[in-house]
Amino acid sequence: MLNSSKINDVVLRPRFKFEKDKNNQDLLSRFDRAKKEQTNFIVSRIDNHVFIKFPKSKQQFWSPQLHLEIDEINENSSLIHGLFGPNPTVWTMFMFFHFLVGCLFLGFGAWAYSNWSLDTSYAVQISLMLFMVILWVVLYVVGQMGKKVGMDDMHLLHSFMRDVLRS
Repeated sequence: MLNSSKINDVVLRPRFKFEKDKNNQDLLSRFDRAKKEQTNFIVSRIDNHVFIKFPKSKQQFWSPQLHLEIDEINENSSLIHGLFGPNPTVWTMFMFFHFLVGCLFLGFGAWAYSNWSLDTSYAVQISLMLFMVILWVVLYVVGQMGKKVGMDDMHLLHSFMRDVLRS
């Protein structure tokens, strides 16, 4: 069982790092075994990177995944870097929306400056710029809500990782 300070670390900081007194190949092979012995999580591995996510049937839009990098310190110890993140498709979509809102804001700003320079009305452009700021805030709030929705899944991924590393 995880103690409360470890749970708070996961909640407050989606990145974590710790050392384990085992060879990194031993730890990586544990994840290879876990991939075959259970069906609750999809475990994939590329070199010293392990990706843990939920099967499609258990995924929701906000389901996170866990990326682990298991590096060798010496023959008897390893350093594990973990990162919780959203589904790459969801992440790409949100980054695209943020980029689009930013570009539109700059475009409307240039248009407003142009109209101001020409001594014509620029109220519409300023209104559209304000709308882009509001839209950015909405995107931020939706992202934070999604993070809270995926919190239980994040704890499940973390518990699974701890169980595999203990075995």
